[in-house]
Amino acid sequence: MMFKAVLFDLDGTLLHIDMDYFLKQYFKKMMELAAEMGYREGSRLVEQIWRSTDVMIADLDHETSNEEVFMRDFYCNWPYSPEEFNLFFDRFYRERFPLLKEFCRPFPGVPEMMEYIMRQRVKVVIATNAVFPLSALRDRIAWAGLGHHRFDLITSYELMHFCKPHVQYYQEIVQRIGVQPEDCLMVGNDTGEDLPAAKIGMKTFLVEDLLIDKGADYKPDWQGRLPHFFDFVKKCI
Repeated sequence: MMFKAVLFDLDGTLLHIDMDYFLKQYFKKMMELAAEMGYREGSRLVEQIWRSTDVMIADLDHETSNEEVFMRDFYCNWPYSPEEFNLFFDRFYRERFPLLKEFCRPFPGVPEMMEYIMRQRVKVVIATNAVFPLSALRDRIAWAGLGHHRFDLITSYELMHFCKPHVQYYQEIVQRIGVQPEDCLMVGNDTGEDLPAAKIGMKTFLVEDLLIDKGADYKPDWQGRLPHFFDFVKKCI
C-alpha cells in the first residue's frame, strides 16, 4: 500500500458542481431570505461576506479559527449584532442551503470508489477549502452520494485555522490525523489550491473532469479523469 491517508477536495472532485454558478444561486437564496426576514441590505450582505471571506483566507493566525476570523471581520462591518444576525445564518444553512442540491449532482463511480477506499486501512479526509460551516459541507458530501461515511476529518471553517492554498492548511491536516505528509495523497481538481500540498511532501493527483487551472506553477505526480483515478486507486491504495 502506497499511502496511509487520502485527502479529497470536494467541489469538482467528488461532487459535480460549477462553483461560479452555484455561488450565484447561493447568494440569490441568501438575499431572498434576508428580504423575507426584513433585512433590506441584501447586496451589501453579499459584498461583506466576500470581503470577510477574503480576510479569512489570508489570515495565518494559528490560534484563531477560520470561523472566528470571518465573524470578527464581518461584524466589525455589519450594522447588526451577532446575537441577532447569527440567527439569520443559522436559518439560512438549515432551511435554504439544502435547496441548492438541484445545482449539482454526483459523479458516476465516486460512491463505489469511496466504498473501496473505506475498506482499506487508510485515513480519508474531506480536504475542501475551510470556508464553509460543517453543516454546509455535510450537505454537499451527501449530494455526492457519500453522506453515510465517517471520515477521519472534514475541514470545516469551525475547526480549521488556515485555508487553501496556504501550506499551513495541509500541515494542520497531517497534525490532526497523525500521518506524515509523505504518506498522504492529495486528490483535487484545482492546480492552484490542491497541488500546493506537494510543498510539504504530499503526493498529488490532479482530477481533470472539472479542471481549474489559472496558471499555477505546480505539477501533479499523477493526473487524469475520474476513471483513470479509479484505476489508480485499485493499484495504489
